Amino acid sequence: MPLVTVLAAVVLFLGLARSSELVVIRAAGRSALRMLLAPVTVALALGMVAVAIGNPIVSATSKRYEELAGKHSAQGPQSVSIGQEGVWMRQGTADGGQAVIRASRANLDATELFDVSFVLFDAARGPVRRIDAATASLGQGAWTLTRAKDWPLGSSTNPERDATEAETLTIPSDLTAQSIADSFGAPSAVPIWELPGFIRSLENAGFSARRHIVWFQTELAQPLIQAAMVLIAAAFTMRHARLGGQGAMALLALAGGLGVFFLRSVAQVLGENGQIPVALSAWAPPAIALMLALALVLQREDG
Repeated sequence: MPLVTVLAAVVLFLGLARSSELVVIRAAGRSALRMLLAPVTVALALGMVAVAIGNPIVSATSKRYEELAGKHSAQGPQSVSIGQEGVWMRQGTADGGQAVIRASRANLDATELFDVSFVLFDAARGPVRRIDAATASLGQGAWTLTRAKDWPLGSSTNPERDATEAETLTIPSDLTAQSIADSFGAPSAVPIWELPGFIRSLENAGFSARRHIVWFQTELAQPLIQAAMVLIAAAFTMRHARLGGQGAMALLALAGGLGVFFLRSVAQVLGENGQIPVALSAWAPPAIALMLALALVLQREDG
């Protein structure tokens, strides 16, 4: 949307210049800043609509894509979710069944779980085994459980009587740290209205929510980016057509918009990596773009 906005603004101001409407507006005594009030307001409104309505639509389609991609991937059914009850995982088993894993909390990459339960399901018989453990660590191809209690649900008429305890226990797994990280999906897959609660759940479960916080703040700053794009286009193209060089000015406006877009992307990456504060990564690019564009408009303003 920022790039579409700067292109639309360039078309708008070039059209006003070619029809001499800018000359008429100036002759009527209206300053450049007053002329820009309406388009900037419209850009702010469109940015708010994009965040409030467009963001949930994009999140829903992104989530659906990730579900279909996971369903058809060669690695089988794997997923991770965060809720108020803790961390939930699902993995495939060698016999075609599934294992559901629940933990109260985890480390940053979910390779170590605490207060964890494993429930193993057979494709035909349903739940066949339950294991509770104090901790579970993901190694090469297996979970290593400590202080575990194992209930045979499928082969015993009294699972509690036949339950066994072990100081350590190994459960085969095809999960890896990378596949767990990929299962969380991109922050854009979470609607902006649900992001604050999702961030709290991540932090309560022991995960780092910095990537989601940066995305949330960046989305909130979207209307300012939209307004900055209009001002950038105005700074280069809001001039009389007889001065010439309209093509070059349009290219400069587009280059300025691309520069702001690139700056925002770089700041977002730096914020996600912890190199700069979250607020700076989200709000500095639109603030810089607004101030520079406004300064250029004022420098070109002749009264």
